[in-house]
Amino acid sequence: MAKKKDEIEYVKNGKRVDGRKVDELRPLKIEVGVIDRADGSAYVEWGQNKVLAAVYGPREALPKHIQNPYKALVNCQYRMATFSVPDRKNPRPGRREIEISKVCSEALAKSIFIERFPNTKIDVFVQILDSNAGTRVAGLIAASVALADAGIPMRDLVAATGVGKAGGEIILDLNKEEEDAPDAVDIPLAILPGTEEIVLLQMDGLLTKEEWKKSIELGIKGCKQVYEVQKEALRKKYGEAEKETAKAREPSAKETKPKKEEKVN
Repeated sequence: MAKKKDEIEYVKNGKRVDGRKVDELRPLKIEVGVIDRADGSAYVEWGQNKVLAAVYGPREALPKHIQNPYKALVNCQYRMATFSVPDRKNPRPGRREIEISKVCSEALAKSIFIERFPNTKIDVFVQILDSNAGTRVAGLIAASVALADAGIPMRDLVAATGVGKAGGEIILDLNKEEEDAPDAVDIPLAILPGTEEIVLLQMDGLLTKEEWKKSIELGIKGCKQVYEVQKEALRKKYGEAEKETAKAREPSAKETKPKKEEKVN
């Protein structure tokens, strides 16, 4: 018989319901350049979350009346696939998706040198293929890596994670079971790691002043762990590309072989 939510020990002897420590992220994998027709793209698997992001632009903003003569517009569309949740989702975007699209657009804009691209727009499409808590932060890190893959000048990557409270403990990267705890508090947090500037911060629930401080410190620590995975994914793609380019430039053995001197009669 399944335990009731108020009977579950969310943290016991330093271990959580899924075996992680309180400051441990779920397994995170990032692939870069997965959509050939996009200017930039990325695929993220974070725990059970599966996210695809594609970037197009900068390109002329149309219709012309939306153009900004001083900067590019960043338009992020966050959508959940109809099959991404146990009960089939309505394909039309709901209020939650519209709200997440807005805050993600604002967070990503802070990471880009948008002033270099007046009268243009940058379209970012984030599709959630499977979900298990923390999809907005998973979408943000996928979108940021896709922007870097597109070669768009950036101040820094956007690194993000969830942090919060379950079972009376402050924990990093809540899963669905922890997010549904009776005392659950969820804080999506995104930063520019180089300066620790916070570009997204939301909270659902109540915390004491000390719990809040501990949550932000733990969240920033988690964001920096995510940042390392993002950088490694980009290095993996572009490091391999550089090796292939260098190999192509190397002269062949036939070209480097010294020519025999011709005998003169």
